[in-house]
Amino acid sequence: MLQAFDYTIDDQAPQTGWVGCRVRVPFGASTTVGVVISEPEATDSDSPLKPIEARLDSASIFGSELWSSLGWLARYVHAPLGEVLATALPTALRNGADVPVLETTFWRLTEAGATARSGVRGAKQSQVLSVLAEGERPNEAPELKGLHPALRSLQARGWVESEVRPQHAPESPEAAASGFELNEEQRAAATQIQQTQGFKAYLLDGVTGSGKTEVYLEAIRSCIQSGKQALVLVPEIGLTPQTVRRFEKHLGIPVHAFHSGMTDTARLHTWQAARTGVAPVVLGTRSAVFMPLAHPGLIVVDEAHDASYKQMDGMRYNAHDFALVRARALGVPIVMGTATPSMEDLHAAGQGRFEYLRLSKRAGVARAPSVRIMDVRKLPLEAGLSSAMITRMRAALDAGGQVLVFRNRRGFAPVLMCRDCGWTAQCSRCDSAMTVHGSGKRLQCHHCGAHRPSPSACPNCNNLALEPQGQGTERIETFLADHFDDVPVIRIDRGSTQRKDALARHFETLGDQPGILVGTQMLAKGHDLAKLALVVVLGIDEALFSTDFRASERVAQLLIQVAGRAGRADMPGEVILQTHYPDHPLLNTLIEGGYHAFADAELALREAAGFPPFAHMALLRAEAKHAHPPRDFLDVARDLLAQDGLDVSGPVPAPMQRRAGFLRMQLMVTAKDRKALQAALARVVPQLYAAPEARKVRWSLDVDPIDLY
Repeated sequence: MLQAFDYTIDDQAPQTGWVGCRVRVPFGASTTVGVVISEPEATDSDSPLKPIEARLDSASIFGSELWSSLGWLARYVHAPLGEVLATALPTALRNGADVPVLETTFWRLTEAGATARSGVRGAKQSQVLSVLAEGERPNEAPELKGLHPALRSLQARGWVESEVRPQHAPESPEAAASGFELNEEQRAAATQIQQTQGFKAYLLDGVTGSGKTEVYLEAIRSCIQSGKQALVLVPEIGLTPQTVRRFEKHLGIPVHAFHSGMTDTARLHTWQAARTGVAPVVLGTRSAVFMPLAHPGLIVVDEAHDASYKQMDGMRYNAHDFALVRARALGVPIVMGTATPSMEDLHAAGQGRFEYLRLSKRAGVARAPSVRIMDVRKLPLEAGLSSAMITRMRAALDAGGQVLVFRNRRGFAPVLMCRDCGWTAQCSRCDSAMTVHGSGKRLQCHHCGAHRPSPSACPNCNNLALEPQGQGTERIETFLADHFDDVPVIRIDRGSTQRKDALARHFETLGDQPGILVGTQMLAKGHDLAKLALVVVLGIDEALFSTDFRASERVAQLLIQVAGRAGRADMPGEVILQTHYPDHPLLNTLIEGGYHAFADAELALREAAGFPPFAHMALLRAEAKHAHPPRDFLDVARDLLAQDGLDVSGPVPAPMQRRAGFLRMQLMVTAKDRKALQAALARVVPQLYAAPEARKVRWSLDVDPIDLY
């Protein structure tokens, strides 16, 4: 909701305690669920206001800290409070569901079951009776997985019985074996975090394979043993299952997951478990940053540099930044771990706002991979691969290793082109070529989702000379499967991981045997592949030239993260970058000096140019079916913002001007001082909502944008 609405309450209802409670109210011709944002006030008896139909909560479901933090977020991103509150609530609660009472069913043997044990012939029933003979078990116990039909059958015979009890936080095993030995750097970092009292922000800067996760685990172990909760954020859903399993193995307690791939009911139960303290550890993606915590003790942001923490539509918040706000409000330490810190985080550490922790070497026997550039100028390429690269891949496979081929473009090919007339398949709704999928059989726009079959002949000249141009992961997979038919070739991208647990199944299929992984940036994040001997990077050239001032940072981070997948165990690793620009300064800086040499140079350039983190930005976007309304709206915004003496650029067409049938324009606002920018936006945004020009466009405000497109 863009505004608040007033309703009356029954005379017999309590006059306080309403703020933060959900209510069901009439709205237009229907009813809806809202959140009360202020206590009742006296109204005229003849007031035309409608009454609240039902109060759904007896007290605020947010809690004082979260309510205050969400209010701060609404003010900072200049979004309506109702939109922020709705974003923070699980879908089931937004739709009016009851807050669940968390209960657990326990199973135990009856006397009859104990007597009949020896005579049971069914394998599963016998297994159940054997497990319960050692003591009662909760319904979710790993030993009972897959045995619930047998349990119900035995219950019908009176051999087992169940009891429902309220859920409580599990006891943390004091002597649970960690399964790893910390080195000196890891131990120093973990100890410093464990000894922290109150709020402190840590930037844990560790090379890939340095054991940042082990540091998290030691800090979390200390946190939960003191009776407090830990919230862990990860950037991708695909990382959640493997991370949950790893945490549960080392901590010895259940870890509650929270991400958009779960059902609404499952997400609601995790939310309530965190809110009541039943969940000692919650691990989730971006939206988990809104988790209410009964006994907060620690927040961890893994892969803290990742752009996935920024919400790119709707209410544009950054979970990384909001996690810092919440940690300060909760009075707990926060650890931001990454091998490639953002320029903003490095600058904050340099200013002393973050405590800097460094892990400079790989953990255990792992050693950093060798990295080299392969010049492919004038060389023939097959599916983007040179013959020398194919030979090197064969050698790695024959030695028992695995190969990762990285190409950050999914689909079969980026473009379908006619060799005779030069026609290319363009999206009718976007300023973009359609990507070829299905070995050339269909076309899809990766910006608006439009799709259609590939034409059998050129629509322009009617000739049959249509050819896919360039390489995507599908095309590379097809070529490698034909060329290396003695090993599995597995593609990891958005198209191949849509089904539940698909990513985990792909890795299980590969196992420890020689094989090839082909994938996009999904493979660059957090995966630990012990047998990975060779990483091949393709198509990096197109990312080396961009008008976005953040492009170099993204390329550097991606290359370091991808390279870090190799050599993570006792097998030596090698990384080869294929390029037509072997002398490019970015590539050579990374290879010769590493990420920090790049970061030092990049920060100097940013400071000279007045770009973040040495300035603060906001981006106003507007779109409509025609070009004039967005320009008119942004002209109004420019004139209003110019009164505050800010640096206002535009309006100009967006880098992709037409998207999903809308023409897009944008206005960039820059200020040296964050407070000055926020004050100007606070004054101007309400006027923009009220402007007549706003009714003719869809517009959004992005504070601290990370993508200028």
